[in-house]
Amino acid sequence: MSIAANIIRFAIKITPNSLIVWVANHVMKGIAELTQFNFDLDARKVYVQSRLYGEDFTIDVVLEDFAVFNDGESYRFILHSARSDRPWLQNILTKFVGKAWKIPALPGFAKPLELMAEVFAARPPVLEAIVHDSSAE
Repeated sequence: MSIAANIIRFAIKITPNSLIVWVANHVMKGIAELTQFNFDLDARKVYVQSRLYGEDFTIDVVLEDFAVFNDGESYRFILHSARSDRPWLQNILTKFVGKAWKIPALPGFAKPLELMAEVFAARPPVLEAIVHDSSAE
């Protein structure tokens, strides 16, 4: 992994969740309020709890096992698991799960996409099996 990718991974890990919540709430003012947020880069898991403006109840969303990769022609994003406590949102999320979505190639963004693919690279299943076997010992 490149130095730039390691720096980005480190920055993601040390960024306080409270800072992310504060920025998101500033940007989404009048639309939604982010009440909880947790991003585990190593486990590839994002947990978000939000309340839509004017609503009383929160909505929980969990995204797991996501990656960015290059298929030789373009960069793609894939999400392997997503769930919500709202049936309508769960139905929407199922439309996105398991599909490799093409990331549009924008002029001047080739290097950032390459870096993003490195930071969020998919872990090969064989390596995951080895990691799980060695941690069980």
